[in-house]
Amino acid sequence: MPRNASLISVRKWLAPTAARAVGLLLRGLGRAGTTVPGRVLLAIDPSALSRISSRLGAGTILVSATNGKTTTASLAEAALSQAGLSVAHNSAGANMAGGIASALLHAKHGSDAIGLLEIDEFWLPELAPQLKPRAVLLGNLFRDQLDRYGELDEVLDRWIDAAIKLGADGTEFVLCADDPGIAWLGLQLPTSLVTWFGVEDTSLALKQLPHAADATSCRRCGSPLVYSAVLLGHLGHWSCTSCGLTRPTPTFTVSEVTLHGARSSSLKILAPSGTHSIELGVPGVYNAYNAIGAWALVTTVGVEATVVASAFTAAQASFGRAETFTVSDREATLFLVKNPTGANEVIRALSAETGRLAIQFVLNDGVADGRDVSWIWDADFEDIASQVDTVVCSGTRAPEAALRFRYAGVPADRISVIGDPRLGLTQLATTRQSSLWILPTYTAMLDLRSTLADEGLVERVI
Repeated sequence: MPRNASLISVRKWLAPTAARAVGLLLRGLGRAGTTVPGRVLLAIDPSALSRISSRLGAGTILVSATNGKTTTASLAEAALSQAGLSVAHNSAGANMAGGIASALLHAKHGSDAIGLLEIDEFWLPELAPQLKPRAVLLGNLFRDQLDRYGELDEVLDRWIDAAIKLGADGTEFVLCADDPGIAWLGLQLPTSLVTWFGVEDTSLALKQLPHAADATSCRRCGSPLVYSAVLLGHLGHWSCTSCGLTRPTPTFTVSEVTLHGARSSSLKILAPSGTHSIELGVPGVYNAYNAIGAWALVTTVGVEATVVASAFTAAQASFGRAETFTVSDREATLFLVKNPTGANEVIRALSAETGRLAIQFVLNDGVADGRDVSWIWDADFEDIASQVDTVVCSGTRAPEAALRFRYAGVPADRISVIGDPRLGLTQLATTRQSSLWILPTYTAMLDLRSTLADEGLVERVI
């Protein structure tokens, strides 16, 4: 055997062995090990993603979006598993190269093995060609972490380039018709490769575009878009009266949305298979989008509608996204917030609660959160200020969070600053309110959730 071939063979054996050993060590130390093993794998064998994914008999599907990709992938995973497939899935939301490699490290091989990978929007163009996906779901693009991603149009242009190349190899796309940027991307692809989804119910439409809305100009001619209904950020029923560009007609739609406060929702879904009613264990219009996107995706890869409906109804809230647990005899719910659009949807759900609100806002400025936290001034905390009984501000930027709530109109005597998130939660639990609402940014959610897992209050995700 030539020396180079011998080295490659040794590397292919050593990489997964070393990565699994690191994973075992981390779990023994009580750490999640969702990223580091994958980094070790790729450091030793840079071709590992391509090599491992090629062994998945049912192929690989990818989910990307600014908001909602973890919940969308979680719903899709529930349906794929119920359909009898062995799913390799990065369920903890570690969606960059290391997290994806870690998920594939434990993938089973065979005809019933499928990769379901949530992928960071910035990493999508780099990693997707290595994974050679059979299908890609693109849900939305919102302003997020401008210090890391750059402007939204820059990300979209990179997505379009990647999608055209993937489409040339036969990758199918499941796309949100209600996002003008995603729709423009889809119009660059052969129609046979695109499946559209959207929300038809306009009963919960916003009165106007939010002031922080993005992508409000036509990608073809640059004219302002006209909306007959605004449903979420810049998502809705849109058209351009100047050049005629208009929202594609979705094949999969949510025809009715009924919200049950900040905890759950009921959906009526229209699909080629018929009309289906489901109860969803997560709230909000944003989760209606996540559900219909996941439904379209798994149907595209062959899962029967009855299986999808059953799986979605039984699915639990995913990792920090409307995840509920009990602390000090009170029901607490974790809502990840990381940009204005996502925060506004959580605010919208909380505003539907009839009781007074006991809130902990945990604001970090780690690399994965974005160093710039000025986005909190674009989130409409004013909409729930009158409902707030108490708000505890924690995290590395707790004072800014407190200032934001004060400017929103929450009285100073209802705001406290406790930097340590767990101590802040303990303080929140002394409130007279029976429900606690915890709004952390990404690294804050990971850190707080890890502490709660050590205490046995939430399930540890590995």
